[in-house]
Amino acid sequence: MPPFHRHSGFRRLLACSFAIVALVGSAMSLAAEGNAGWRDARQMVLVVIPDWNTDHGVLRTYERKGNTWHEVASAQAVTIGHAGAAWGLGLHDAQAQGPQKQEGDGRSAAGVYRIGEAFGYAAKTDTQLPYRALQMSDYCMDVSGSPYYNRIVDTRQVGEQAVAGSSEPMRRDLLLNGDQLYKVGFVIEHNAQGREKAGSCIFAHVWKSPTDATAGCTAMPESLMRQLLAWLKPEDHPVFVLLPQNEYARSQLAWHLPGLDHQP
Repeated sequence: MPPFHRHSGFRRLLACSFAIVALVGSAMSLAAEGNAGWRDARQMVLVVIPDWNTDHGVLRTYERKGNTWHEVASAQAVTIGHAGAAWGLGLHDAQAQGPQKQEGDGRSAAGVYRIGEAFGYAAKTDTQLPYRALQMSDYCMDVSGSPYYNRIVDTRQVGEQAVAGSSEPMRRDLLLNGDQLYKVGFVIEHNAQGREKAGSCIFAHVWKSPTDATAGCTAMPESLMRQLLAWLKPEDHPVFVLLPQNEYARSQLAWHLPGLDHQP
């Protein structure tokens, strides 16, 4: 083959190589952006647990600068559902492998979720999140099939019959012998669409003790909860992430999750 054609072929090969590199780089860039469902998040509350069936984990907090997550506080121990965790309905794609969250299963919702409104017993608290000062008439509806399923409602507005069967009075201090679990907390927006039997009333709240698991929420010391509420900013589109260690390792790159210096 004449030299001219040899060089021409080389140029075509070189051009193809650059095109392939560009495509791979573009794909990696998209992966680095994370799932489109939380691409705008600049704050993350992350809980990693040892496996699907454990009732405790480690909570870390991160802020995103550009495309990089930076840890902003020391790791803290938390408790979760007494049966462990299961895939919930949030911003992440449906996951076929692993347990699936169901009403009453005692598992916390695994995945990525928006952080909703804050709530508490006091008339106000130190937070920029929307805040609900809980009343004795406030209930979270955990009865599947109700039009109010997975919503906090006020019986003064919807009527007492609308919350018949609910096991979630929000003023636990007044209705459950001084219980302080909901003294301050925030909503984890699992199953925001209210799919029947998919699980309801998933919160982050104050724990009873470091060894007491929950019915499906994430619990922590009151001091840590107040630190989180003072830090979270709605304009930073904060998300709550809960994953078992193995699932975290599998999803970290594709979901653009922070790297962990050590595992729980």
